[in-house]
Amino acid sequence: MANTSVVSVPLQVRKKNSVNAVFSSSAASARPICSFPPTIRPLSFRKGKGYISLTLPSDSSRSAVESLNPSLSEEGKPQIELEFISPKPEADGSYQRQSATADSGEKLLRNIMLDNKIELYATYGKVMNCGGGGSCGTCIVEIIEGKELLNEPTNTEGRYLKKKPESWRLACQTIVGNKENSGKVVVQRIPQRKK
Repeated sequence: MANTSVVSVPLQVRKKNSVNAVFSSSAASARPICSFPPTIRPLSFRKGKGYISLTLPSDSSRSAVESLNPSLSEEGKPQIELEFISPKPEADGSYQRQSATADSGEKLLRNIMLDNKIELYATYGKVMNCGGGGSCGTCIVEIIEGKELLNEPTNTEGRYLKKKPESWRLACQTIVGNKENSGKVVVQRIPQRKK
């Protein structure tokens, strides 16, 4: 078999006939993520405990892996998808949305936002922020969805956010993921501007 490559992805098969693959991070969050025919035609297929090993034509391997499990990075690390919502609506009433992905448990929310050029600070915070040291309270965000994918609030957050809603976090104190989980986090930027 020339021009083939073998890929292994953490999946489990639900139906033998249609080979409907389901992400298997946990039974509660299992969701269909692909069907082989018509999109991917593996040359061979082997099921292991928690894994499916596929032999695919080499020209389709990269896209096949991405479509099979978009929540894994190139190194096979779990990924967290992040969606950032602007604090105020546009003229048409819609909110601007930006997205990013990060390896689970590898970065603080502040660093992900800065790396992806996503606005983090209000006007005062742009000038007076502490650079991520947790000593100013200017990097406030609101977690709309996915708070279970983040670390527990820190003592520093307890001090600065004492009278704020529970969904508010300091981006410089918030670790995205725990190295094992994957999923989606929706973040409202600069919630203090929201009206």
